[in-house]
Amino acid sequence: MSLISTSSKGVYVIAVTPFAEDGAIDSASVDSVTDFYLEAGADGLTILGMMGEAPKLTYTEALAVTRQTLARAAGKPVVVGVSAPGLAAISELTKAVMDLGAAGVMVAPPGNLKTNEQIISYYQQIVDALGSDVPVVLQDFPLSTGVSISNDSLGLIIETCPSIVMIKHEDWPGLAKITALREAEVNGRRRVSILCGNGGIFLPEEIARGADGAMTGFGYPEMMVEVCALAAAGDIDRAQDIFDAYLPLVRYEQQPGIGLGARKHVLARRGAIRSSAQRRPGTPLPRTAIEEIERLILRQEQRLAALGR
Repeated sequence: MSLISTSSKGVYVIAVTPFAEDGAIDSASVDSVTDFYLEAGADGLTILGMMGEAPKLTYTEALAVTRQTLARAAGKPVVVGVSAPGLAAISELTKAVMDLGAAGVMVAPPGNLKTNEQIISYYQQIVDALGSDVPVVLQDFPLSTGVSISNDSLGLIIETCPSIVMIKHEDWPGLAKITALREAEVNGRRRVSILCGNGGIFLPEEIARGADGAMTGFGYPEMMVEVCALAAAGDIDRAQDIFDAYLPLVRYEQQPGIGLGARKHVLARRGAIRSSAQRRPGTPLPRTAIEEIERLILRQEQRLAALGR
């Protein structure tokens, strides 16, 4: 299994964790959804993220999902989310998943960090605890964590923590942050990979600003793969046309509270997983939401047909 690095690029799909209706992990669907993502063209996967319902898994379950995904991924890089309140838990899970063959780990800042000094110190402690040989993805997601990392603080973290090789960029509005990161590299700061989240809702603009790809989920991951490839090749207009056809559904998945349910409904509809169930606490989609999603998919298909897709 290859490790992620500062030159990693493409689409690393944030994988859902499939559950049966009784809340048990659906092992068969772990395999099928892994196949689904890779057949859609994903360059890698990220598991046990926020949209992977990681906090609902036990330590034993987290290792089991990691082991199974790695076995199915056929050598494609798999990043594992290891965020936890304390360094001991992060260190224990990191060692276990890296021993299994993970390509790196992703760490989001805990919500109790209130100052720039605390944020910088936290990530310095993370890399000290995990060791310099473990590639780390810094998840910059203030809308979820409540922790806002300034450009200057992010720059100091990059300069002092060389094992942080990737930024998962999910600040919003955050396009200017991508520009600032790339401009700093022109002026001599070391390069980091930038993969973007937020359900891909700003994906064409993020690639144009210098992002290397996406690290997020969507019911149609092939869209993200195609948009990133077209944009990287300089065909921004075609990338935007493809993206725009999917945008209403991308937007629908961004709703707090039901976004994961919407994504799982689409994945189940497409045969990637057997059930759209979420582990409790989690609320099934109401009938009206399902009807809205089905209408959006129909209109999406019509727009794609108009594009010759």
